[in-house]
Amino acid sequence: MTTDSVMRTPIVRGLPVVGNLLPMSKDPARFFVDGYREHGPVFRVRILGREHAVLAGPEAAEFMGTKEGRECLRSREFWHGLVDEYGATRTLSGEDGAGHKELRDIMRRGYSREAIADRLDEVVAITDRNIDRTWRPGATVPVLRAMQALVTDQLGELMTGASRPEYVDDVRRVTMYILNVLVTRQRPRLLLRDPRYRRAKARVAELSRLMIEDRSRPGAAARPAILLDDLLRANRENPRAMPDSDLMISVTGPYVAGLDTVANTIGAFVYAVLKHPDVHQRVRAEADQLFARPTLTERDLRGIPAIRGALMETMRLYPTAVVQMRTATRDFTFQGHRIAAGETLYIGTTVPHFLEEFYPDPYRFDIDRYEKPRAEHLQTGAYSPYGRGQHVCLGKTLADVQMLVTMARMFHRLDMRLPSPDYELATKVTPTPGPALSFTVTVDRHRAAG
Repeated sequence: MTTDSVMRTPIVRGLPVVGNLLPMSKDPARFFVDGYREHGPVFRVRILGREHAVLAGPEAAEFMGTKEGRECLRSREFWHGLVDEYGATRTLSGEDGAGHKELRDIMRRGYSREAIADRLDEVVAITDRNIDRTWRPGATVPVLRAMQALVTDQLGELMTGASRPEYVDDVRRVTMYILNVLVTRQRPRLLLRDPRYRRAKARVAELSRLMIEDRSRPGAAARPAILLDDLLRANRENPRAMPDSDLMISVTGPYVAGLDTVANTIGAFVYAVLKHPDVHQRVRAEADQLFARPTLTERDLRGIPAIRGALMETMRLYPTAVVQMRTATRDFTFQGHRIAAGETLYIGTTVPHFLEEFYPDPYRFDIDRYEKPRAEHLQTGAYSPYGRGQHVCLGKTLADVQMLVTMARMFHRLDMRLPSPDYELATKVTPTPGPALSFTVTVDRHRAAG
């Protein structure tokens, strides 16, 4: 991936002062694709007077998975604000090297596919109660808000042993502030003084204490909560690796990691499927066949290629992690371009999602791209919805199952429609890209009972 000769790195043309801020803010995915098309796998951008290097395309995706990539890049700087705000010592996403591996090993089982594989009927039940509460016949539903409530409900019960709907708004508010102010830094730190945030933060701390206390009571183990159990075990047996100060941030980690990303993805899934009547018909037929069974097993999920293809195509066209932010740990050369130690980098691993050489007619929603013999996503560096490298999403297999079951259930139970047949999805970019809060659908009827 490196060469001895050093090339001059091109800079994307921009406006005075703001530089490339406006096009990056409007449509970040297209901005990085256009930059790659014009300049190749390495270029620079300017934002408010600061210059940053961009590594993009399949070259960058491959580099992230190499030993050199692991040694040259770190993520700590982008998460230290969160760690400091919550009085912790470290967090999984902000650790690199041996420390990251240690935390990953502690949490691996709780974020795995196995943690959810034998609980699919619970996922269905949680989805049903959210449908009955919010997605009533005749209702016009704000999709993103409804999905955030659903995902919070699911994560609470599946990963920590208890769903506490009275804390949903607090979890949602804290997660949005964390992502906007402390992680992506798209909003000023002054917002952390907002009384609404401070109240919500106190409530989330209360929720963490309740979950930990509840899990310590006799009989609590009868309710599955693999992640919480493993965190508490590590706290007892290896307090250096999981000190008391880090428990709260680790217990609520699933919400920060999964709330916005999963809600954005399944919200975009609803739009994309409703937008394409042929896909809608196929998805609904598979969902009806899936739930004709008295109970659901993981093996059953192998027989829903249209739903799986629709999910994969949604994650390709509507990625929630358009780029990954890293800091260069040392000087290195990538594709002939010199990167200096301490530089802030944008790693555009989802750029290949929109390249014709990987996906013919790349902006077309085509759910058959992923089945053999096409299998377009298996080309080297072509598909990175969960990131790349040592920080690839730990919960990606769990999230896949969670989203497949949730979407299958919703399209089995609901007849929905977009605001109009020609409606184009309104989107947002902060704190992560996805459907705008203004996106709604109308529920015409319930097709099946809960």
